[in-house]
Amino acid sequence: MTQIFDNPADFADEALDGFVAANRGYVARVDGGVVRSTEVPSGRVALVVGGGSGHYPAFAGLVGPGLATGSACGNMFASPAAGQVYRVAKAANAGGGVLLSYGNYAGDVLHFGQAQLRLNAEGIETRTVTVTDDIASAPIEQLEKRRGIAGDLTVFKIAGAAAEAGLNLDDVERLAIKTNYRTRSLGVAFDGCTLPGAKDPLFHVPAGQMSLGLGIHGEPGISEHPMPTASELAELLVTKLLADKPEDAGDRVVAIVNGLGTVKYDELFLLFGKIEKLLSAAGLTVVEPECGELVTSLDMSGLSLTLLWLELEQYWAAPADTPAFRKGSMSPRAPRAEAAVDDAETADVEQPTTAAAELGRQAVAILAQVRDVVVEHEEDLGKLDAIAGDGDHGIGMRRGVDAAAAASKGAGGASVARVLTAAGEAWSERAGGTSGALWGSAVIAAGLSLGNRETYTSEDAAAAVRDFVRAITELGKADPGDKTMVDALLPFRDTFLTELDGGTPVDRALAVAAAAAESAAAKTAELRPLKGRARPLAEKSIGHPDPGAVSFGLIAARISHFIDSQLATASSAAAAGNGAQA
Repeated sequence: MTQIFDNPADFADEALDGFVAANRGYVARVDGGVVRSTEVPSGRVALVVGGGSGHYPAFAGLVGPGLATGSACGNMFASPAAGQVYRVAKAANAGGGVLLSYGNYAGDVLHFGQAQLRLNAEGIETRTVTVTDDIASAPIEQLEKRRGIAGDLTVFKIAGAAAEAGLNLDDVERLAIKTNYRTRSLGVAFDGCTLPGAKDPLFHVPAGQMSLGLGIHGEPGISEHPMPTASELAELLVTKLLADKPEDAGDRVVAIVNGLGTVKYDELFLLFGKIEKLLSAAGLTVVEPECGELVTSLDMSGLSLTLLWLELEQYWAAPADTPAFRKGSMSPRAPRAEAAVDDAETADVEQPTTAAAELGRQAVAILAQVRDVVVEHEEDLGKLDAIAGDGDHGIGMRRGVDAAAAASKGAGGASVARVLTAAGEAWSERAGGTSGALWGSAVIAAGLSLGNRETYTSEDAAAAVRDFVRAITELGKADPGDKTMVDALLPFRDTFLTELDGGTPVDRALAVAAAAAESAAAKTAELRPLKGRARPLAEKSIGHPDPGAVSFGLIAARISHFIDSQLATASSAAAAGNGAQA
């Protein structure tokens, strides 16, 4: 996966373009992902799935009759942005409402949730069912905290078949929820995967060992075990899944052996044969199983087993015809009219005040500095994130701030509100993931707080900081001590406001607050993560600071240093001017 590319940053978009070119009979490209290229009957429920790229055939490969209507496609291992989800859902909508379904990851929950609010506000009834099948990521009594892995397929298939049968949104949602509850998965890895352009895998499994409970975003497992034989591996997977079965489980199951990228089909078939015998011995009947690559993780060496305890078998058995998943025979469909999405955005034509335009120019310069510090530390942030996460924090921040800096420059001359709104929207769109949603929303909130005023005071700076922080805490739902960016953000806010209240000038208050943020970020090494992707790997995270807190501290410090240098330059220029006059 690391050898065929031009620019690694463009990998996901170019791969999706090529996928569409190879499958025009199934899918059409829209801004943010793909939708069916065949006509969807009016009044049908639209099933819109999605997530980060790098998991083919999930998610775009599952778009077609009998399955998904559209797929929002984010960057490598990163959630699609809210705008991308919105545009795909708007293009997929056929008048029967929209069901959003995706794996339960923080970034996806944030971005899909934002899109759902926007769609419902426009009168497109939209619901959400998150997939929570991974038994390794949380105990059964916390099923809602589990992440989604290969169980995506069972939920998408049942929901898609129900929509194809003409069921209404209430019933499609109900069946998706029931299917998710009756689905259990567990995965193992033999070695990690490599992001396009990266020199090394996100993690390594020691020789002779196997990692149990891996995720599909490059996260390592939660424990390591001696490499088993095929029979021992089958026994391990089946035993753990049967011990976690739903309370109303029957005796008919769908079994899915899913390869994660480099395990060969012959090996998967060998393992499936042993699993099938164990399930039969346990008194279960295996119904229409699947064995192959269905939800991958780039070139990860690993696999997973999924069990769905069936209730309404007709929806699993119903025909489907997509680029990567085919079952039964579908009737031919006519090509659909080219999808068009109206963003319903209205341009802000308000003339900027002199003060707001000047502050807007300063915002452009500051965002350029933020870009520079993120680029400088991109690799280190990625390595830190890979310890207990998916390793994409550095590249995600880089994508986001690159887009934000470019968008702010394009809005140069406008008010600070317009500059920061454009920057925040671009950050969210390009970065995706949790950090993209949080930083994008916070930058927009700060811009809206500053507005387009005739003058600005320290009270305006205080309000902008409060609104910046509020956007992150209300959207991310993290508390102090959860080991997230919030653990550096709140000390920054509190210190900044305290200094201002004491009469400290804004630039000095910022310097003291930035130092507090960096100190607080370092102290997160002592914390155990309670939020985000690092939570299932909490023990590995202890002793290492949170990458989100670290990146915020670095950014706050760089902004402070830049403002100090600007003031020093202005002071020197003023002194030189006075000397010349003398």
